[in-house]
Amino acid sequence: MLKIQEIREIIKLIDQSSIQKFSLESDGGKIKLEKNDGQAVTTVTETPQTPQAAPTPVQAPAPVAPAAVAAPAPTAAPEAPAAEVVTDETLHKITSPMVGTYYKASSPDAEAYVKKGDKVTAESIVCIVEAMKLFNEIESEVNGEIVEILVQDGQLVEYGQPLFLVREN
Repeated sequence: MLKIQEIREIIKLIDQSSIQKFSLESDGGKIKLEKNDGQAVTTVTETPQTPQAAPTPVQAPAPVAPAAVAAPAPTAAPEAPAAEVVTDETLHKITSPMVGTYYKASSPDAEAYVKKGDKVTAESIVCIVEAMKLFNEIESEVNGEIVEILVQDGQLVEYGQPLFLVREN
């Protein structure tokens, strides 16, 4: 069965997209999302393992205005010092393409994909963002040098949130 945090992430993704209906069956559970008049309605159903099990409806929060969705990113404490570095217009921001959890390495005992000062190419993998149990490798997109790492290992990241600053070659 999906955890409440996973359901919240799915709701955010659907809310930010143009999708009107969404259904997912996984691990003995079923989730249906549907947008009605600007408000997402979510129904989560567990597959009955005993005769008395019943569907549990969940009302999702009302959609948030895009300005409110983007606002939380700058309030994170680790990003505050990096905000001053962002003023350098020559730096390229590598951003998160999705909501998920940032990991600097492929496993806890593995070496980080990149460190501050490392040279990267457009195809270099710089990190992993986990979303709904899928591990997505994030590429640099540009050739250059990592100037700043803006997030901590294991931190929840939002769509479009800057992860790295790169000085392009």
